Amino acid sequence: MRTVLVTGPGGAGRTTVAAATALASARSGRRTLLISADAVPAFPAGTAPTEVTERLACARIDSAAHFRDELLDLQDRASGVLDLLGANRLDGEELTELPGSAQLAFLHALRRAAGGDRAEDGHEVLVVDLPPLTEALALLALPGQLRRYLRRLLPRERQAARALRPVLAQLAGVPMPAQWLYESAARKDAELAAVEALIEDGATTVRLVAEPGRAGGEALSTARTGLALHGLRVDSVVASRVLPRHSADPWFADLAARQEKCLDHWHQEWAPGTSVRETAHLGREPRTLEDLDLLAETCAPDDRAPGHAGDPWWTEDAGDGVIAWCLPLPGAVKEDLKLVRRGDELLLTAGPFHRILRLESALRRCTVSGAALTDGVLRVRFTPDPGLWPRTQ
Repeated sequence: MRTVLVTGPGGAGRTTVAAATALASARSGRRTLLISADAVPAFPAGTAPTEVTERLACARIDSAAHFRDELLDLQDRASGVLDLLGANRLDGEELTELPGSAQLAFLHALRRAAGGDRAEDGHEVLVVDLPPLTEALALLALPGQLRRYLRRLLPRERQAARALRPVLAQLAGVPMPAQWLYESAARKDAELAAVEALIEDGATTVRLVAEPGRAGGEALSTARTGLALHGLRVDSVVASRVLPRHSADPWFADLAARQEKCLDHWHQEWAPGTSVRETAHLGREPRTLEDLDLLAETCAPDDRAPGHAGDPWWTEDAGDGVIAWCLPLPGAVKEDLKLVRRGDELLLTAGPFHRILRLESALRRCTVSGAALTDGVLRVRFTPDPGLWPRTQ
């Protein structure tokens, strides 16, 4: 299934471009599903996939309903512990969603699209209207982070000791973690793995939407670093609300000239491999399918664009036995980079973006001896440490 993840700076017309992309895909003859948390003019607002037009369906994410359902389900599963503590049950009517619930609802919607449902739906293209740029990059990194937390907090090997829990409970006088906790963790890990697989699929790309100008350009430049850090590839940059090139009005002509200058810079910055598309300013907010049709021509998904880059790093021989671990970070600034080695992991911060990388087996037997950022590539030097080598009898 082809997946297009659409995001961009807030207020740039991200949702409109996502809807136009989905409509263009459906017009080309492919069964398409649009997922969005925001209202899309002329599209239904149901949480279940609902037909918009021929070969096009839309599903709205309701984070409040998802939060309520998940908390009530957790309350039922933990009923034994709650009853022991004398806790009062919460009713669905009194639940108000908490910060962070929107991100979890998004992951749930992506899991449904990545799971067995899609075979029943028969959708060939999935278009996802993500939150604004910074939030979207954090959201796309969230499945891997949550899976790591689950592995640390509830290691699978501890499940082998479940036969001892009744005895331990008697000795300690309190109930030990029940089997449902491990089963719930395993289920959540499987769901997160499905979302992670969807994001990292070779047929999944990111589409960036921004209005030509200084603010949009700065946001896109910053995003390049975060996208590269997580191995996400951009199929196109969509310039929204582009004004006509020629106008008799000096004020409009000046704005158009500034947009054109910005577009020229984007063509150079994102080449090669990423197309820069332009959607015209309609002179009004798009409200109908006819309005979206006017934008759809330049928003059709590009099936030739490569998807996720996988592990974007590689190693080089730096001489004298030193190994250079290389990671492309276009747009990164030396002063904003931070590296911390902790055991078999490397904690990397590039501006507002973070990632925890598990080192290859060869690098685990080395110590970090330095790092340098050159031409958009971070090179971390590893020097072999005999003290970390496997001991032979």
